Amino acid sequence: MKTPWWFLHKTPLAFLLLPISWVYYLVSRVVFNWRRMFAYNSRRKVVCIGGILAGGVGKTPIVRVIANYLDAPVVMRGYKRTASTGNIGDEAAMLMSDGIAVHVGHRKSNIMLLDRQKNEKGPILMDDGLQNPLIKKDVSILVFDQMIGFGNGFLLPAGPLREPKHHAKKADAIIVIKNEKNTKRKFKLPDGVPVFYAENKTISPYDKNVRVFAFAGIGYPKKFFKSLDGLVGHRAFGDHYQYTDEDIAELEKIAKRKKAKLVTTEKDWVRLPNDARRNIKYAKLETVIDPKFFDWLKEKLNANSKKTN
Repeated sequence: MKTPWWFLHKTPLAFLLLPISWVYYLVSRVVFNWRRMFAYNSRRKVVCIGGILAGGVGKTPIVRVIANYLDAPVVMRGYKRTASTGNIGDEAAMLMSDGIAVHVGHRKSNIMLLDRQKNEKGPILMDDGLQNPLIKKDVSILVFDQMIGFGNGFLLPAGPLREPKHHAKKADAIIVIKNEKNTKRKFKLPDGVPVFYAENKTISPYDKNVRVFAFAGIGYPKKFFKSLDGLVGHRAFGDHYQYTDEDIAELEKIAKRKKAKLVTTEKDWVRLPNDARRNIKYAKLETVIDPKFFDWLKEKLNANSKKTN
C-alpha cells in the first residue's frame, strides 16, 4: 500500500484518527509486555537496526553497510516474499546480491538456529524488530531520514509512528540520513543518545542530460524522484508493490511518449518480471556512514561482550 498522504502533515483526518491511535498503542503495549516474558537471550551479540516509523526511511542501505563492516549474517522477516524475489522479499534480495548471508522468516527461530553454530561467535544483525520483544538486543540503532523526521508526530493510524517520539531515547544510537535537497523538516532528537549522520548518493545509470521517467514502490518515493537528474515524469506505486507485465507495458508506453528512459530503485528492480529486468535499469544507492559510528559500534560491542559456550 502507498504511504498515507496525511502521515507527513497534521491534517483534519489525522486528528480524527487520533482516538484510534491511542487504542492501537495501548493494545500494542499490552501485547509487547506479554511477549517480552518469552524473550530469547542469544549467545551471540544481536545488533538491531530499526525505526519507529512505519514505511521505508532508507534502513536497508544502512543495514547493508553495517553487515559488510561486521561480516555478520542478517536476520529479517522478508516482507512480501514472492517468486519474483526468490521467495525471500525485495530487501533480502538486495542484501544477498551484495554477498551478505540473509536468513528470512521468523526472527527468533533464525537467531536460535544461528546460535547453534558453535564455531561462530560474531554478532548477528537484526533488520528491523525494535518493536519485537521476543529477542533481547545488545545494541539497538534507530534510523531516521532527515526529510521525514517524525512525520506528523502522531501514532498509527493517525501518523507514521509505531511508538511515541520519546521512545527514541531508548536507542543506543541514532543514525540520521541527511537530505541536502530538503532540510526544512525539523525534529528534535533525545539528549544523551549518540547521533551519527549518513549520506546517500543516488547514481543514475544514465547521463544527467538523458531524459528519464522514474517509478518506485517504496515507502516514500518522493525521496527517490527528487534525487534524479533529467526527470520528466514519475509514478509511485504502493510499498513492496509486485509489478505485472501489464504495469511494465504501461510504463514503457509512457516513457516512449515522453522520449525518456525508464529508471527505478534497486529495491523495485528485484521485483520486476524477469524480462523487464533486461530492459529497465536501476539507480544505485551508495551509502556512507560517519566513520565515528564504527568506532562507537566497535567500542559498544566490546563493552557488551558475552561469554560464549
